[in-house]
Amino acid sequence: MDSRRTENQGLTPAVLREICEYLTLPVYAERMSDTHIRQRLHITGRVQGVGFRPFVYRLAHQHHLRGWVRNEGGEVLLEVEGHAAMVNTFRQALFSQAPAQAEPRLLSDQALPPKGERDFQILSSQPLDGADSGACLPQDSYLCPHCLAELYDPANRRYRYPFINCSHCGPRYTLLDTLPYDRTHTSMRAFPLCPCCAEEYHNPQDRRFHAEPIACPACGPSLYYRDAHGDIHDNEPALAAALALLRGGGVLALKGVGAYQLLCDAHNETAVERLRQRKQRPHKPLALMFPERGADGLAALASIAPNTLQGHLLRSPLRPIVLCPANTADLPGIAPGLSEIGVMLPGSPLHSLLLNDFDGPLVATSANPSGEPVVYQEHEAETRLGHIADGFLHHNRPILQRADDPVYRIIAGQPRPLRPGRGNAPVELHLPRPMAIPTLALGGHMKNTVALAWGERCVLSPHIGELDSPRALIEFTHSIDALQRLYRIKAMQLVVDAHPGYGYWPWARQSGLPIHTVFHHHAHASAVYGEYPQAHGKDWLIFTWDGSGLGADGGLWGGEGLLGQPGQWRHFSQMRRLRLPGGEQAAREGWRCAASLCWESGSEPPLQHPQQALLKHAWQRGINAPWSSAVGRLFDAAASLCGLCQQSSYEGQAAMLLEACAASTPCIVTPTLPLQMSRGIWQWDWQPLLTMLTNSRLPIAERARAFHQSLADSLLQQALRARQQYAIDTIGLSGGVFQNRLLTELACSLLQKHHFQVYLPQQIPANDAGLAWGQICEINLLSDRGIHSAQPD
Repeated sequence: MDSRRTENQGLTPAVLREICEYLTLPVYAERMSDTHIRQRLHITGRVQGVGFRPFVYRLAHQHHLRGWVRNEGGEVLLEVEGHAAMVNTFRQALFSQAPAQAEPRLLSDQALPPKGERDFQILSSQPLDGADSGACLPQDSYLCPHCLAELYDPANRRYRYPFINCSHCGPRYTLLDTLPYDRTHTSMRAFPLCPCCAEEYHNPQDRRFHAEPIACPACGPSLYYRDAHGDIHDNEPALAAALALLRGGGVLALKGVGAYQLLCDAHNETAVERLRQRKQRPHKPLALMFPERGADGLAALASIAPNTLQGHLLRSPLRPIVLCPANTADLPGIAPGLSEIGVMLPGSPLHSLLLNDFDGPLVATSANPSGEPVVYQEHEAETRLGHIADGFLHHNRPILQRADDPVYRIIAGQPRPLRPGRGNAPVELHLPRPMAIPTLALGGHMKNTVALAWGERCVLSPHIGELDSPRALIEFTHSIDALQRLYRIKAMQLVVDAHPGYGYWPWARQSGLPIHTVFHHHAHASAVYGEYPQAHGKDWLIFTWDGSGLGADGGLWGGEGLLGQPGQWRHFSQMRRLRLPGGEQAAREGWRCAASLCWESGSEPPLQHPQQALLKHAWQRGINAPWSSAVGRLFDAAASLCGLCQQSSYEGQAAMLLEACAASTPCIVTPTLPLQMSRGIWQWDWQPLLTMLTNSRLPIAERARAFHQSLADSLLQQALRARQQYAIDTIGLSGGVFQNRLLTELACSLLQKHHFQVYLPQQIPANDAGLAWGQICEINLLSDRGIHSAQPD
């Protein structure tokens, strides 16, 4: 080192830095540097509830930086000071090495003068004044591998603790009251930390450093069991009582992460039938929860054998219900007549303990009286489920945000959401361009969700359900209030479906906000269009096939082809209409739709019904027999004519039975459906299907398969006409009918063979749960054409 000394200066700055770095005293080393800098970074995106602040803290210490980090509203603000090279390396790692569930985005950065701090700290959170425009709500997730190992480690102080979690896993959104995401803003504020948990919470090197839901048996939530004989408190005794009930064939109401579930032994046919009778759910498929077994966690599902994509989804932190092929004969009463079963793995430590101890599959279905939203509060559970459940496994950690289990199906090689819920909702979506003012979309009447949009952001609520009951409307308003409160965004206008009979119209009128209407199928079309901004700027042909919706001509639509872009859809094609004898009743009684097809064709239906003569009399005079172009009703008629379903006990039953019947049958020769111009649009005719569907010499499975193939081929022919007339090469598929995997995959295959680009909804459901997003996109992508406003009587 002598070579770097001078007579008057002693050690040079370079030598001092080298000595200080060797002694791990970076503060003094960097103070000697001319490249010592300080930067303020404002981070938005998913940065709360994912261990982001502890990650920033450790990263700053790793790079010998000083400063601080804090939550600010729903975002993160931090300042770092140190050597320029270290600050730059820190910035890169901030995004490239972020926790798995984090999605940080740099909102802004600012150079500041150095302050000479000596360490890096996590400061107390601060709320933002006004709107938290960048806030991303933290989502619930299943246990990380470390917590799962501790759950079953007898030497660990959280051994078999049903509420174990850390900064990388556990409940988040369902516990949240307001932002910023701190313990005091969650339902965990009722549980003061014990000394051991407090030490972990404040230790930067601990996995539970600033883990807001942190808990243990000494200070956290606990279970209690209740039935007609009284209460049983404490975790293990309560869990043992619940297991005894299940093993004895009883029905258990269990308080989960975001709502209650109804459970029973899946192999006990009597228990399953008892649950069906009490819930008034005679045929609707029931979901099953399996214990994790084997290296991949899927060994218990051997009889179901999910494929790689399904297995990956099942094991993901989301822990959704996934529809998987299964031999339903092995599990009678679970999914009558279907070839798929909804399955899931445990979604919380409580579920893991229960399934592990039970050592077999349990029915796990939403805890709600038929037609109502799922129950999530203790007093409500005992009041509304008392006639269904034999016992209740409660816990004293309040659920603040209701969330049902999410549901997925693999269609065309990708997971497609059928229902948003725990773990994936609110669904975060990016708008093609900024909204002029904050907007609330109210979605549809069935499978209702709502969407709040501002700036370039849109958030879709968890599943609410059908708006037929007073309780559903209460939950509808609660969901709206929660979204606006959590994001600190107040809607200044509403977007609604044009149908004046939807259950939310009285609330919309009373809100005092401007109301803009969007037609049902325009919203379906805009929903899939809005998901794929890379294909914007050109016209698409989008097929919007579903059960019913008010059309632009005042009729009931559901078999439409719409050409164009949001705000300028043109009616390109439509299924030949049929009358619906009995109106809405025809959606539940497929024999009515079948009779209408036959009567339209001048024949009588093969099956006679006691009300048939009276019904035909009304049909001939157009009494309560509206015209409809809905493909969903065509499915109902086909299932009836094939003898599969005359009366549905749940929505979509006829179509699901028809698909299951057709799925294992190979391709066969199918009827060609004529396509002709009528009333200025292309109309495709179902007439040739009738002869095939009523041909009793053909096996039912072949008739079902031919039906699907004919519809897919008709869809292709319409696309080819659009290409010929308008040079269209981009096709979208949206609406509840495209939850049908067989039809959708047949259509995609045909379209792709003819070099069309095909888009399906991927972030939001194709069914009516995606309507609110579509309504937002319809308004968002309007140019200067104006918005249709109305307030129906």
